[in-house]
Amino acid sequence: MTQPANTWRALCLLAMVAAWPAFGQADPPAVRGGPERGGNGLKVGNGRLHLTFDFETRFDSAAGYFPRPGSGDPVVVSDQLSGEALLHIRPGVRLELPGSKLDLSLKGYADYIHYTGLITPGSTNTSRVEAMADLNLTYDREAPIGFELQDHLQRSDQTSSAAIGAGVLSLYNEVQLKVPIRPGGGAFEVTPLLAWGIEHFKATGALPPVGCDSAECDPDLVSTFDYSNVRMGLNARWRFLPKTAVVVDTDFNVHTYARGRTPTALLMHARAGLSGLVTPKIAVTATMGWGKDFGEVAGSALLAQLEANYLLSQTASLKVGYTRTLEPVAYLGLFRDDRGYVEAQALLGGRLSLRAISSLDFLKFQGDRRDTLYKLELGPQYQFERWLVLGAGYLLGVRSSSMGGAGINYSRHEGYVRVSVMY
Repeated sequence: MTQPANTWRALCLLAMVAAWPAFGQADPPAVRGGPERGGNGLKVGNGRLHLTFDFETRFDSAAGYFPRPGSGDPVVVSDQLSGEALLHIRPGVRLELPGSKLDLSLKGYADYIHYTGLITPGSTNTSRVEAMADLNLTYDREAPIGFELQDHLQRSDQTSSAAIGAGVLSLYNEVQLKVPIRPGGGAFEVTPLLAWGIEHFKATGALPPVGCDSAECDPDLVSTFDYSNVRMGLNARWRFLPKTAVVVDTDFNVHTYARGRTPTALLMHARAGLSGLVTPKIAVTATMGWGKDFGEVAGSALLAQLEANYLLSQTASLKVGYTRTLEPVAYLGLFRDDRGYVEAQALLGGRLSLRAISSLDFLKFQGDRRDTLYKLELGPQYQFERWLVLGAGYLLGVRSSSMGGAGINYSRHEGYVRVSVMY
């Protein structure tokens, strides 16, 4: 007689047969002429409410830190990253309420992640719920003075802290208020903005990774990376040609830490440059500026962005770019990120979408620490019906650091097969 647990694991294994080692849960960027997603939905005023559901099977070669086999203690987990087969059950909603004055959109999902225990026994106890919600409210979009309110909430293992390695959960929320001002027909636009963001971290393991004894790896100290960031900015755009504009972006950040002894960062960013079409098929953005911390750390760096987007056809595009940024981080003060990236996407036959993204980051922290991150994402997506989409993907992530530790030096292979339904 087959035990219920064995039957469940057998079903999970059958589901995993089709999946190779997943990149992100976000929808891929739209390609011009792309397939239409979703059905009619439920009518709400002038808009629609769409119900969504994703079922995903995934393999992750560095899924997390799990209880040691035979330990009998679900609290004390291994200090090494282990692979696992996962199931994602992700119900969600999308609300779209367009209007001549007020435009509202809301999307979100709850993601139950089930660790099957097929590869690493004992991982099932670490199953958890992640979530995401996005709110966008726009008032008087075409008026000389508009109003935009945005809020982004996410709980996931993808943190914004560059210093922390794998095995950390993040709860992040940022609310942002913008007031676009368009005098004289819209050729010139200036947008003051005010944003407030917070992020809390929680370690999934109970032991420091092998070879790392610093604060970035200690599960007991991960909460000292919690922060609050108030951002005040002023963005301006002057379209001096029909499809070319001068852009100026400035912001000032007050970055404080709830715990620990890291000093508050008073970080200013200022950039200026050009953005627009060079030819009917090539769009370029080029900006340069300066970043400086007026707090105790007092670091500074040159900022830059150079991006070219080539429209290969009406249904295919290629993007190549480089950015340099300066950001605060706990314990280490500031870090500079030099990032190069390539993104290609295409739509074949009106239903098959292909996407590939590659990026390489060189992180330079104040002090001696240096990190290198490489990411590769690729995969197809096919739309069978307006309401039914099947997607698959592969992700390679390689991280190396001048500082030792299994949590910040690793290679990660992920892959998924996902079925998405939208009513």
